[in-house]
Amino acid sequence: MQQASPTGPSFNILIIGQRGRLEYEALLFAASLRESTPNFQGQLFVGEPQPGPLWDNDPRMTQPVKDGLIALGAKIAPFKNLHFGQSYPHGNKIEGLSVLPSGQPFVFFDTDTLITGDLSQVAFDFDHPAASMKRTATWPVEELYWPGYTAIWKSLYDRFGLDFQSTLDTAQPDEYWERYLYFNAGWFFGANPAAFGARFTEYAASIRNDPPSELVIQPLDPWLDQVALPLVIHAFGGGRPGPELQGLDGDVTYHYRALPLLYATANDAQVAFFDALAAPNKIKKLLKLYEPFKRMIYQKRGQKVRDMFDRANLPRRERALRNQIKSAGFWMR
Repeated sequence: MQQASPTGPSFNILIIGQRGRLEYEALLFAASLRESTPNFQGQLFVGEPQPGPLWDNDPRMTQPVKDGLIALGAKIAPFKNLHFGQSYPHGNKIEGLSVLPSGQPFVFFDTDTLITGDLSQVAFDFDHPAASMKRTATWPVEELYWPGYTAIWKSLYDRFGLDFQSTLDTAQPDEYWERYLYFNAGWFFGANPAAFGARFTEYAASIRNDPPSELVIQPLDPWLDQVALPLVIHAFGGGRPGPELQGLDGDVTYHYRALPLLYATANDAQVAFFDALAAPNKIKKLLKLYEPFKRMIYQKRGQKVRDMFDRANLPRRERALRNQIKSAGFWMR
């Protein structure tokens, strides 16, 4: 059983760096990892998609940001898109796994994540992969003539010769979304990125190119990665994360997803940590190159967003939260 060492995790990390917002989020991720897990024993890889026929524009990061990432200990790792690209940039987290050393355990994080605690203390069991449970009932979408949750999910497991019944949370009622294995793809991990990435690519491409008939009215953009991910994790003997992983999406990692949401919903300690990461001049001069971050962080629009909400009485639905921020003219990514 491959587990993290108590003196430091023996795994690599992958995030995706791409021209625009993601490259600046990558800087903050790298800075947070260095600050919160100074004894990290692995390598932080920043997967960078390269220009090619599947991109309309050059997706590579700008050189000043690359230099900043390298100074923070990251390794820039170029890769080519063979299946996704401009039409489905979420596919970068699938194809980007190809840059990691084969056979070495890995953890993938969405770039809009902060490491807020010591990642070396998380007891990953890489032989039993898992992913984030910080999700809502986003897919499948209930439609008037849809066949239901069971029929849709079972059709996918059947497509790839996987056992469906063993994935069910039988404590939840039939046809309730939480009964079915479903993750947020904001973090996931496994023992071998080459095998995991190949399976992830196979499943996602098959579902996109030739979806089972049960999915005929189901949207796959942007949910394709989260449709395929449970199948991949189950195929490698994994499942829902146990209590040993509770620090993820807890005290150890924070998936903020968009800066306005961070300022609106994060606790005071998380906001203070974020602002401290963005304060040093070497980080500030880079983040200011991206206008939304310049306005939100350094021109204090983030604080204006924060002042709009009572953290103890936030809107129940994120859509309502976003709409209020947009109505005030403060939404940006």
